[in-house]
Amino acid sequence: MSEQRTHDHRHPHSNDHGHGPGPGPGPEHAAHAPGGAGEEFWDARYQQTDRIWSGEANAMLVHEVSGLTPGRALDLGCGEGGDAVWLARLGWTVTGTDISGVALGRAAEHAADAGVADRVTLARYDLTESFPEGEFDLVSACFLHNYGDFPRDRVLRSAASAVAPGGTLLVVGHAGWAPWQEEREEAYFPTPQDVVAQLEPVTAGWEVLRAEETERVQNQPDGTPGTRTDNVVRLRRPA
Repeated sequence: MSEQRTHDHRHPHSNDHGHGPGPGPGPEHAAHAPGGAGEEFWDARYQQTDRIWSGEANAMLVHEVSGLTPGRALDLGCGEGGDAVWLARLGWTVTGTDISGVALGRAAEHAADAGVADRVTLARYDLTESFPEGEFDLVSACFLHNYGDFPRDRVLRSAASAVAPGGTLLVVGHAGWAPWQEEREEAYFPTPQDVVAQLEPVTAGWEVLRAEETERVQNQPDGTPGTRTDNVVRLRRPA
C-alpha cells in the first residue's frame, strides 16, 4: 500500500539520515521502530522538531555515486529528502520512499525550495508490506537498519531486484553503535560480507565494487567531533 506524495532525513549533527535502530542521539535509517511500531512512531519523532536531519546528502552516497551517469534512482527511507534532492540536482529522476508522511511533506518542501520538484516523486511505503514497482539505474539504501521485527535482508533483496541491468545497488549502514550512544537497543549490525551473502539469492553474478568498513567523523550530541564506523556495499548488475 502506498500513498503518492511530492514531498529530507538528516540529523542536525550528521550527514546520516533515515530510520534505524535506537532512539538515541545518533541518526540512522530504518523503516520499522521499537516493538514493530511504524508510521505513527516516525511521524511522532519528526513532529518533535521542525527538522531532524542536516538537509545534506549522506557523504557515502556522494562518494559512491558522483561519477555515475544520471538515470532513474530509488531512495529507500528518504526522510526529509537530502539524498533525493542531491541526486535530482545532478540530473537523476528520483523516487523517494518513506514510512512517515511528515517526513515526506518536508521532503516535498525541500525539493520545491531546491527547484527540483519536477524530478522528485515521493511515496509512502511500509517496506515490510510493499515495495515500489519498476526498475532503477540506482537503488540506494542508506542506514536502513533492523529494528524490532524489520526484515532488512528481505527488503534489501527486493531492492536488488529493482536494479535495472547495468545499474547500481548501494547499501550503507552502521557497523555498530557509536561510542557515545548510551541507550543501546538490541540490534543486529551485519558486516559488509554479511550483506553481500544476504543479497546473493538475487545478486549472484553481480560485480562487487566495494564491500568494506569505513570510518568517518560525526558530531556527538554535545557538538564535539567523534568517530564512528560504517559499512558500505556497492554492487553492479550485469548489463
